[in-house]
Amino acid sequence: MPPVDDRTDEELLVAYREGDRDAFVKLLERYRAEVLNFLTRFLGNRAAAEDVFQDTFLQIHLSADTFDADRTFKPWLFTIAANKARDFHRRRKRRAAASLSAPIGGNDDGAEFVDLLAGDDETPDVPIEQEEQAALVKRVVDELPGHYREILLLSYFQRMSYQQISETLEVPLGTVKSRLHSAVASFERSWRIAAGGGGTSPSDPLER
Repeated sequence: MPPVDDRTDEELLVAYREGDRDAFVKLLERYRAEVLNFLTRFLGNRAAAEDVFQDTFLQIHLSADTFDADRTFKPWLFTIAANKARDFHRRRKRRAAASLSAPIGGNDDGAEFVDLLAGDDETPDVPIEQEEQAALVKRVVDELPGHYREILLLSYFQRMSYQQISETLEVPLGTVKSRLHSAVASFERSWRIAAGGGGTSPSDPLER
């Protein structure tokens, strides 16, 4: 097992744009499971999530020089992931395969961006449907309007703070709070219908 890299996310990205290709791989591996989990829930399709995951880290690669190292990396990452997921919903088509053939930083070794994405570890399984309630939660969340779905995923599944969600969705804090309140109310109505109108509280499946 490779040694743990104790550099922060921000330090890794700065190192990558200064020529340390391994830093990008470490950053990608650090967030692979978390971003794939988020995208799979967001898109409701693992194959689509894999495509959007690659688009997300391609954008990280292309935009590395624009990142403000005084900011926090994770909200920036999830801003890109959420935007790419929205784009996928609008386009409903796969990205061009040639986009992953972008050369890396002017290297002469013929390496391409896609080489960095090919990690040695197996893609983690997302335990969405291991239990009956998890499957029901997934179905209810998937059927919510997109703006409600994404804020629930960021808040309850990614455990982001209001401030991080505000940065990720690029909306004011007040909008985050009101939209999350409306999203929870919408989930509650749908949950009670999906659960057969029983008295099961929606605070259980969405408990933070």
